[in-house]
Amino acid sequence: MTDEPHIPFDLDVIYEDAGIIVVDKPHFLATTPRGMWYRQTALMRLREAYGDDAIVPAHRLDRMTAGIVVFVREPSLRGAYQMLFQEHRALKTYECLAPCAPIARPRYGTIERLEAPRVFPLRRRSRIVKERGRLQAFEEPGAVNAQTVITLGGRDAAHVCAACAHDAALRRYVLYPETGKTHQLRVHMNAIGLPIHCDDFYPRVRPRDYDDFGAPLALVARQLAFDDPVTGERREFVSRMPL
Repeated sequence: MTDEPHIPFDLDVIYEDAGIIVVDKPHFLATTPRGMWYRQTALMRLREAYGDDAIVPAHRLDRMTAGIVVFVREPSLRGAYQMLFQEHRALKTYECLAPCAPIARPRYGTIERLEAPRVFPLRRRSRIVKERGRLQAFEEPGAVNAQTVITLGGRDAAHVCAACAHDAALRRYVLYPETGKTHQLRVHMNAIGLPIHCDDFYPRVRPRDYDDFGAPLALVARQLAFDDPVTGERREFVSRMPL
């Protein structure tokens, strides 16, 4: 790309040591280069800022999702931190805004009420597939590969969003992914009739200009906690990104 739009949001480093760098990634900034985005990605910003091409991500967030991301700066430690996330040993907590409405029966998968007869918290289980060249991930029959626990957060007032073309009474939901499939949280919320506010992909794809940074997806990777695979120390990081 010779004309890559500048993304006008800072990438805040909230922790660093000799082994890792932890950032609070803003909405619209991709974790790693992809498609038209190269220099305007979290990885390339960090490599330029630190003058270190050895920095790599331990995991990723979608470009439209904000929140905590861990990068590894010491090559000998890459495997330890990347396996931490691949083996789902890190506790991830997300927050989102979605409709304040009754849940719908999903077409595929199951809903388990964890404190019946209360609707929430619930565990959503399904099979999610993401095909190359297709923007949306989708659910299909078959062996479950995606699980999310969904709980209620505080209520939020009615919100007017010009980009989404409607007024909506929204509620804050807290999401705990137990697996890490592409777009898992967005797919699971949409499948139960509660699509995340200002989602350009679910339930339908809405075109957006590459330099349109208004109406961000109301989804934040709010907290990340894990036992450090190198030191054994308990690590907890909290995002300050607004919904």
